[in-house]
Amino acid sequence: MRSAKVSAFSRLGPTADEICRQVERILTSEEFHAPKRGRSFLEFVVKETLAGRSGFLKAFTIANVVFGREASFDPQNDPVVRIEAGRIRKALERYYLVAGQEDDVVITVPKGGYVPHFEYARGAPAPLDPVEILDRAHDAEYEAQDHSLPKTHRPGLVTLLGLGAALAVVLALFILALTHALSWRDASTAVVTPTRPGPKVFIEFFTESSSADAGLDIARGLRDDIIGRLAQFDDIVVVADPLRGEHGASADYALQGNVQLDGSRLRAAARLVRQSDGVVIWADNFDADLQTQNELAIQGNVARLIADAIAQPYGVIFQTHTDKPARPAQTGDQTAYICMPAYTSYRQTMTAQSHSAVRECLQQATQRFPDDAVSWALLSTVYLDEIRFRHALGMSSSTLPLALANTAAERAISLAPGNPNVLQAQMLVNFFSGDIDEALKVGTAAYAADPDNVELAGEYGFRLAMSGKWQSGCELLSVALNKGIGARGYYEIGMALCAFMKGDIEEAEQWSRRSDLDNNPMHRLVLLSILGAAGKMGEAMQQKDWLNIHAPVLMANIRQEVSLRLPRPEDQERFLNGLRAAGLVISAVSAR
Repeated sequence: MRSAKVSAFSRLGPTADEICRQVERILTSEEFHAPKRGRSFLEFVVKETLAGRSGFLKAFTIANVVFGREASFDPQNDPVVRIEAGRIRKALERYYLVAGQEDDVVITVPKGGYVPHFEYARGAPAPLDPVEILDRAHDAEYEAQDHSLPKTHRPGLVTLLGLGAALAVVLALFILALTHALSWRDASTAVVTPTRPGPKVFIEFFTESSSADAGLDIARGLRDDIIGRLAQFDDIVVVADPLRGEHGASADYALQGNVQLDGSRLRAAARLVRQSDGVVIWADNFDADLQTQNELAIQGNVARLIADAIAQPYGVIFQTHTDKPARPAQTGDQTAYICMPAYTSYRQTMTAQSHSAVRECLQQATQRFPDDAVSWALLSTVYLDEIRFRHALGMSSSTLPLALANTAAERAISLAPGNPNVLQAQMLVNFFSGDIDEALKVGTAAYAADPDNVELAGEYGFRLAMSGKWQSGCELLSVALNKGIGARGYYEIGMALCAFMKGDIEEAEQWSRRSDLDNNPMHRLVLLSILGAAGKMGEAMQQKDWLNIHAPVLMANIRQEVSLRLPRPEDQERFLNGLRAAGLVISAVSAR
């Protein structure tokens, strides 16, 4: 979005009338992609702020007034307000990027709250004329003196000294404003040209195969929507200017597309081409019917599917080279994004070798690029894995990984406090440090900021479920599971616990047996508890024998390991009771 700075000569901020007109302009624009309740959300927060009631704009109030929630609404269990706020932020960003570039008033909803912010766009309104400033100063001095003289004979600034002082003030203000404007021009140039770009994706113009003008309009609109979606990802650089051919030629990937219309039937085809060798690394078709769906809704939905497929943490851009060894960038014009394929590979395999490789890559990357927040966030998560997956990775017990994870997360937060990847790392550190309330608060903010990030949704769902919010957490787990991301069996074991806690032992066993039992002893422990609760003693004995042989450290510290993952005492006891039913003797205090 444009910088919304105001000239030194402009008024302090937009008037209420200007803000209301701008809201109406936004809501009536076809480029403002928000559902009915999102539009009601924006109208409500603006109205309340202009009425001086911004202090009452809390999740509970908005949920009750705008979304019709009951008085029992709990924002920790129901993140509807935070999610809708995140969507409104993205819709506003897209509006000002596509249709509102020349608007005088900029409306935003800053992260961390629901109070809107109003600013003049850079250069608007027009600065006051210096003569007008003198005239106002003249009038002010006159009002402070004797009014018996006619207005044409006012004293004060008519003196040469007074006039010179006023002109000096105006000149100083003009120089200050000019310096300020030039500094903002330089700042905006710096933003347009990142110093450490990630992989570049050139968005070509989409062609259309029908003779109807509607096909061309949809092709243009779809390209605009895709650009808007991809521009929200911090890990890639979007190149969209067709007049700068050198930028497109230097891109790592080119996204090409075609729109076909046959009556009311629409097909959008897209493919991602690797520029270095022309290999098509991803392609897909998307069908829709213009009689049953709104054209803008179709464009938005297809754009979201394309952006998610190529640019999410498990998107094709970061999966293309997962078979290559992890290594940090060696040249100054690349970022540590090169560790992302190794991170993706590690998440899918979860082996000691892949863990060591990605950890070394990220350590070197953060040394070379100490301001890369995402690399610090990923490094924090990799450190933390040495605690939560230590039995699968063959790690010894130590408090050092948690301290390292916390330090890396704090560094990432200082660099990019609103980045979803950073918030995810912070959520995990808080959870495994025992600060459950803060973990869920941060997780809710992360999910609201990027609800399409499937890995984030899965991890947030896991934290919700393990914290006792089983219904909402398990729903998010099922979404991540259906997308097929993450380590094999990771979300399956989460679904097993979801079924176990609601008393469906048969379903819990089915989910548990789909998890990675051979490589993760904790998954075996879950199955053992389920078999104990089911009364299947023979099968339980087999699992117990396997654990005693392959995971003796885990078996000596069961209570400690369970409490690390299930913070609620009642959930811990339900799980431990299953183990007791399987014949295990659980000590009151874990062994040291």
